[in-house]
Amino acid sequence: MDRSNAMQRLGHRVHHIDLRRLMPQTRWMYRITWKFGGQVFAPWILAALPRAMAGRQYDVCLVDSGEWVTPKIIELIRGYAGRVVNYVIDDPFGARDTARFRAYRRSLEFYDLCVVVRPDNAREAAQAGARRVLRVFMSSDEVTHAPRSLTAADRDQWSSEVLFLGTWFPERGPFLRELIERGVPLSIRGTNWAKAPEWPALRSAWKSGPVIGDDYAKAIQCARVNLGLLSKGNRDLHTTRSLEIPALGGLLCAERTAEHLAMYEEGVEALFWSDAAECAAACMRALGDEPARLALAAAGQRRNIANQIRNENVMSEILTSALAAS
Repeated sequence: MDRSNAMQRLGHRVHHIDLRRLMPQTRWMYRITWKFGGQVFAPWILAALPRAMAGRQYDVCLVDSGEWVTPKIIELIRGYAGRVVNYVIDDPFGARDTARFRAYRRSLEFYDLCVVVRPDNAREAAQAGARRVLRVFMSSDEVTHAPRSLTAADRDQWSSEVLFLGTWFPERGPFLRELIERGVPLSIRGTNWAKAPEWPALRSAWKSGPVIGDDYAKAIQCARVNLGLLSKGNRDLHTTRSLEIPALGGLLCAERTAEHLAMYEEGVEALFWSDAAECAAACMRALGDEPARLALAAAGQRRNIANQIRNENVMSEILTSALAAS
């Protein structure tokens, strides 16, 4: 909803249709999509979508992600929209979600514009037949990721020394275990961590499952250091956390990549590392020098504002490019 809300703040009239509501309401929906591909649900979407769009005409239809959208669904949408655009922040060509994005890859040539967030994806989309490709950065939101006023109760509930807020992936367990072994006072919040082979070593650091909304913002604000881990399966060089943490005034401590280095000055606006040993050392230095830590976090927030990699800017760029498409 953040991107939809951003377009409304830009002055556009937005009609949001959640395709998940048009599909069978089964707890197996995501498992089926991840294992077989979203095209499995196309018959339900094709039957229900005309009712959802009845009596409307749109300048642009923005398909967010697109794992359930097939060429026939795009053909249907064209009866209601002048332009059909796809925007995906996951890696639809990577090894991790190959089955999930089967329908997306089959549909590329039918979109007027395909928007991706990785240089590799821009090249791959063009090779797969996309008519026009726009590469943008992931973005934070001007409202959702604005700092909250914190109460004493908030700080009691959410305070942490070093926080990783995110889902378990296989490469993350060994990394966080090594941080703990090196003495980093780590807190973990997120899903699926009990699946980690390293769970016995991580259990004491795990504080809760997923954290969303105001709680997500407060958890980041109340952490002295926030880890930004990349998804190797998604071939990330930055993630939404790379923007959201500094936007909220948190100190970002993330893997050193070309994209992170383009966003923030290392050691001045954010902390970067290449392995767990370097990450642990950076965390401990920050925790041991509160004035320097606060200065880093404040500088990172100022740079984040100056970069303007936010939803309103990114959505404005996408819409301008979409309407310019011939």
